Amino acid sequence: MQPQIEAEVSERLRGTGLRLTPGRRRVVAALTDAGGPRTAAEIHAHLRRRIPLSSLYRSLAVLEESGVLASHHGSGPQRKYELAEWLRGHHHHLVCLGCGRIEDVELDDQAERTLHGLAGEVAAGSGYAASGHRLEIEGLCGGCG
Repeated sequence: MQPQIEAEVSERLRGTGLRLTPGRRRVVAALTDAGGPRTAAEIHAHLRRRIPLSSLYRSLAVLEESGVLASHHGSGPQRKYELAEWLRGHHHHLVCLGCGRIEDVELDDQAERTLHGLAGEVAAGSGYAASGHRLEIEGLCGGCG
């Protein structure tokens, strides 16, 4: 795990009265290395089962509740986790409707400005003031297409 991410996560947890335990550290490190959101089973396999599954689920719940992780449901029945945007940076997702894979994608500055403007227009048309946006593009990945 990158030292900066570890320090930021540790500080965030301390602010809620929690510690960055070895198990939580492993979960954050696994998601730091991931190219997109992962299920608990995928994280567990990546960690080579060094954390009991029950501890992994508790760590995921604590990290999500404290705002370190964000969860997504994607196209499948299982929840997927990734580092929160304040740690990972703003990005969007490609979601495969075949296998359920979710891949991170970053837009160039011009595309991001266009999307931000469109989100603002859509929100304003319904009386909302947009504070952010997320884009998930659904389709089939190369392996499923």
